[in-house]
Amino acid sequence: MNKVVVGAQWGDEGKAKITDLLAQEADLIIRYQGGCNAGHTVVVDNKTYKFHLIPSGILYGDKTCFIGAGTVILPESFEAEVQGLISDGIDVSLLKVSPLASITMPYHTEVDGYSEDNAKKGKIGTTKKGIGPTYTDKAARIGFKIEDLYSPEALNEKIDIILPLKNKMLKDVYGLKPYSKEEIKSLCEKYAEIFRPYVCFDWQEMLNQNKKGKNILFEGAQGVMLDIDYGTYPYVTSSNPIGGGAATGSGYGPTMIDEVIGVAKAYVTRVGEGPFVTELTDEIGDKIREVGHEFGVTTGRPRRCGWFDAVTMKYSVLVGGLTSIALTKIDVFDNFDEIKVCIAYKDIRDGKIYTHYPTNVFIHKYLEPVYETFKGWNEDISEVREYSMLPENCKKYLERLEAILEVPISIVSVGPDREQTIFKK
Repeated sequence: MNKVVVGAQWGDEGKAKITDLLAQEADLIIRYQGGCNAGHTVVVDNKTYKFHLIPSGILYGDKTCFIGAGTVILPESFEAEVQGLISDGIDVSLLKVSPLASITMPYHTEVDGYSEDNAKKGKIGTTKKGIGPTYTDKAARIGFKIEDLYSPEALNEKIDIILPLKNKMLKDVYGLKPYSKEEIKSLCEKYAEIFRPYVCFDWQEMLNQNKKGKNILFEGAQGVMLDIDYGTYPYVTSSNPIGGGAATGSGYGPTMIDEVIGVAKAYVTRVGEGPFVTELTDEIGDKIREVGHEFGVTTGRPRRCGWFDAVTMKYSVLVGGLTSIALTKIDVFDNFDEIKVCIAYKDIRDGKIYTHYPTNVFIHKYLEPVYETFKGWNEDISEVREYSMLPENCKKYLERLEAILEVPISIVSVGPDREQTIFKK
């Protein structure tokens, strides 16, 4: 059974834990898009591991973990993440990187930082890791791929084509320092050594070997609402986190996908700029943030918090191709007297009700949430391991979500550790 794990909200939903759990039955885990701006946290035996690009399945030691062609890789960050795992005693011998993955160069991070720092309007709220500019160059066909590092003739030719264009842009548009050919060649030599133990030139053979009789897990970064095509554009990432992105970023086509599991929190968080209809800027939002420890893994930024938004979630089910939902952090509500779910938006200008997600984000400032309210359970559920043992009010909340979204909740997470998980039949 081949499964895709996608974020069903704005990222930070707890995908790493779910991926880690499902990786137990997988032979091959593929990260199919995104870069080191992603932050995934896995807790095993009370030890916390933080991932950015490497699939969290690497913790098992006997799983092949493949970073696919749809990703963009900042070499220094990749090296630091690998070395961190090695220092923790983790075996990385089965880590493989696609030679078709794109490289984030120093000028990508410089441009990203400049653009964010100098934006007067339309600030996106990026992590300044160079992700967007790397994807921009990829689409413009002036990017470097990992395989270029090992072909001196191809690399020399690409530098001669790319560098004049990049230097003109760096100097004339951004007022940044240009690079010499020698500097770029020196960087590429350094990057070649970083990737050498992991680059998988026989990736086609490897994928073919895992095609039959093996379980494949596709791991996405960010979330559906940050998708470049279907998210809250322009406040989005620069790739396709949706289930369909697995078919373009992994090397396998869509016929290889059996299930798409969307990971969602029992509430909603968002990092960076962009619309957020259910955002809570009061003491309830502060309580969710503190109890849920809602601070970015990559940036440490406090996350914006709000009630569960079923309008965006129904949209995620549609465009993300979700076949079931893994609901995380339901335990955050253990000490809440009441819990709310947004079932529609109301336009304050004319009273229009939206039950389907309005993709024009520029009208979202005029929208307010229409809520259903549920009674809390005021009970610690962190030790519950069977769905039937959950408090009645908790089950009512979950069952109502299933009815609204018209898709089953297959996994319920009641804490950060691997063991704090309920698999719902």
